[in-house]
Amino acid sequence: MVVPSYNAAATLDETLLSIREQSHRNLEIIVVDDGSKDNTRDVAERQAAIDPRIRVVTQENGGVAAARNHGIELAKGEFIAPVDADDLWRPRKIERQLRAMHSAGPYTGLVYCWSAVIDEESSVISRANSPSHAGDVLPQLFYGNFVGNGSSALMRKDLVQGVGGFDPSLRARKAQGCEDWKLYLLLAERSHFAVIPDYLVGYRSTAAAMSGDVSQMLRSDAIVRGEMAVRHPNSRLELEWGRRHYLEWMLWRELDALNWQNCMTLIHERRAESRPLRMVARRAKLGAKFFRQKMRRKSGSVVGAPFLENGVTADAGLTLPFGSPSGNIG
Repeated sequence: MVVPSYNAAATLDETLLSIREQSHRNLEIIVVDDGSKDNTRDVAERQAAIDPRIRVVTQENGGVAAARNHGIELAKGEFIAPVDADDLWRPRKIERQLRAMHSAGPYTGLVYCWSAVIDEESSVISRANSPSHAGDVLPQLFYGNFVGNGSSALMRKDLVQGVGGFDPSLRARKAQGCEDWKLYLLLAERSHFAVIPDYLVGYRSTAAAMSGDVSQMLRSDAIVRGEMAVRHPNSRLELEWGRRHYLEWMLWRELDALNWQNCMTLIHERRAESRPLRMVARRAKLGAKFFRQKMRRKSGSVVGAPFLENGVTADAGLTLPFGSPSGNIG
């Protein structure tokens, strides 16, 4: 496990506990303190004193990609599973992903699972995203990052390093945010993906999260799509349609959070990339989608429940039997 951590003292304890309680016990847990200004390192070292599988390293602040790459370089295991310092894992996440990786064969380089969005109190906000793409997923990834976030994937270390790891140059270009999606695209060029159809990750959504910086996320998305368009010129249409969908999804998210300034930024960007005659239909479609999502949330029984509470997710082996597969995970 690689846990990049920057000023994460408020959430790191809970994150590390969710890792330590994995049913697969053969874990190497590397916490990379990315130059935190709070007591992140103290929190990590207290956990390391309890669990010898935890190793704490410190670096000058270099961003999430550099922190992940540092941890990957130090890891000794065959597989890599990053987890952000504010996200949570259900207890059987790694066990089930490792079984799926072995079952799928050596050409599979990544196994992902579904994610539930959680709030500051670790309660479920939504569980809407449930992709099922497997095998050769590169065409689907051109539309967008269906894997969802940087805490969902279990990956082969040799493949990750073979494509250069996470891209730290996005930070230098003031475009952090899509490092995980870019890595998944590069891995999909070389390998197949597999999926565990269960909500095994609690992805924390807060106002201070990097993904809340709309302008930066738009730059990051545009840069990655531009690079992929150069590498795959025959897939420009898919990349363009994915951009439009991404803008609509972000606008819905900001409307839901009542972030009006971000909404104006997104509307301006959407208008710049749309044909005027289609704007009214697009806005109507977006409004209808927003209303439907609101109605689903009101009727969802898991919304508001603690993510790690028994019964909140179906962490009971939907596709794989219970057990302790072999394999060292970094």
